[in-house]
Amino acid sequence: MTPKTRIYLIRHGEVEGAGGGIRRYNGQTDVGLSARGKAMYHDLKERFAGTRIAACYTSDLTRCAWGAEVLGAHLGVTPVRHPELRELNMGSWEGRSWDELVARHPEEWQARLADVVNYRVPGGENALDVHRRVMPVINGIVERHRGEEVLVVAHGGVNRVILLNAIGAPLSSLFAIEQTYCCLNIIDYFADGNTVVKLVNG
Repeated sequence: MTPKTRIYLIRHGEVEGAGGGIRRYNGQTDVGLSARGKAMYHDLKERFAGTRIAACYTSDLTRCAWGAEVLGAHLGVTPVRHPELRELNMGSWEGRSWDELVARHPEEWQARLADVVNYRVPGGENALDVHRRVMPVINGIVERHRGEEVLVVAHGGVNRVILLNAIGAPLSSLFAIEQTYCCLNIIDYFADGNTVVKLVNG
């Protein structure tokens, strides 16, 4: 068995305004966590019983960084913030609800759904841009921590890109993976190049 890096990949907790049932794109807007979102991080602590986390890396946006500090203190590691782990930039759509976008920009909405890999919202990114930004960071973490366990706190879109890369699936399958608030994914990266996804959306 070759040495492996185990990454515990978490999506951030529930954000402010999420409880009302209105879906909106936050993207790289630095929204805060709801009270429930903060509690989720504390509830997650028990999932790490028996682990030996060597390092923690996080998006620098508050909804990730706050939880990384909570979990890092519990696990005895200091989180390292990476702007490259931020959520997909939704440009002019940030802060706007799905219902509003469907009503006002139906053609653009359908164009993105039809080609999430290449379509960019004005001023934003597509899935390929996120892959190019995020995967060098993840690959660096894997190489830096051979034989160790690492915590990464990021976002729904970012996590999907990482998971698709791990299983060798195309970015066009981005919406085929669910990432609920504060979910846990576990990925083992072996030194021989093999990768095994142990848990998705736990």
